[in-house]
Amino acid sequence: MKPTTSRLSLWLNTGSGKSFIQIMSVVSFFALWQLGAELGFVSEFLIGTPAGIWKRFVSSVLDFSLFIDTGYTLWEALLGFVIGTAIGTAIGLYLWYSKWAAQITEPFIVAINSVPKIALAPIILLWFGTGLGAKVVLVVSMTAIIALIAAHQATKDADKDLQSLLFSMGGNKHQIFFEVIVPSAMPAIVSNFRINVGFGLVGAVVGEFISSKAGLGHMIYNASSLYELNSVWVGLFMLMIVGFFLYHGIDALEKFMFPWRTDSGRTQIRM
Repeated sequence: MKPTTSRLSLWLNTGSGKSFIQIMSVVSFFALWQLGAELGFVSEFLIGTPAGIWKRFVSSVLDFSLFIDTGYTLWEALLGFVIGTAIGTAIGLYLWYSKWAAQITEPFIVAINSVPKIALAPIILLWFGTGLGAKVVLVVSMTAIIALIAAHQATKDADKDLQSLLFSMGGNKHQIFFEVIVPSAMPAIVSNFRINVGFGLVGAVVGEFISSKAGLGHMIYNASSLYELNSVWVGLFMLMIVGFFLYHGIDALEKFMFPWRTDSGRTQIRM
């Protein structure tokens, strides 16, 4: 028994073994859900069923409405994410360059960050209307402040000894900024994209909840108003899938830009 158990344990620690566990966990979850609905333990009206979700998913794919809604939400999230991240990162890096500006603006950054950005949604929609621009501005408001704080903190964590070395060799502030601060901060900034892209999706969906003619948020809101729980689950699962691919896309970007960085999982010792 020991050799067999040992081989099974080793296989479960491989990539394929872990994938198998993940897939079986999902399959088991939906199987128990469906079984509970058929036995009457789960309310089909209040919770929905995997069979009903699959049926709604297929019909949404066949009439292309799911692709349209997903594309609309994805476009809003990505456009706002790129603009917000660029603005926030630029300001965050500049605050290292100007200590005076950092001291003046830090209290305002803390105050703005403490305000739930969702609370700004009605004001933004009032100012920018109900079209694409309002959703993008909402996403920008959610992602810019996170990118700003991440970039500013990354500049503070830059190697002080390396800065002193460059200064002792005659380097000026401009050279230290571009030769030390920016390269040192970029890995942390790019790593923060994983968090920020999630906020991008949240901003897009919240905007669609309030006013929209398309998008996954619009789909979920309308379905919940009509108590179509299966359609609600389709929208939620699509958001999970989109977030999953965006996360791994950023992970691939990070590995491409910084191939020398060790994967966090490999730094752990085997026990």
